Amino acid sequence: MKAFVDKDLCISCGLCVQTCPDVFSWDDDDKAEAIDDEVPEELEADVQEAADGCPTDAISVQD
Repeated sequence: MKAFVDKDLCISCGLCVQTCPDVFSWDDDDKAEAIDDEVPEELEADVQEAADGCPTDAISVQD
C-alpha cells in the first residue's frame, strides 16, 4: 500500500499526522505529506483510518 496527499485539498487539520505519525508528517508549507516508501503492513489500518477521516478527502491509498 502507498499513501498520497493532494496538497491542493489539504487544509492542514492534522488528523492524519495524529492518526499515523509514522506515515504522515508536515512539509515546509505546513501541508501533510506521506512517506515515499511502501506503508508497513502493520500501519495499513491506521493509514486507511486517516484517509477515511480526512475532511477534504485529500488522502488516497493505492494497493
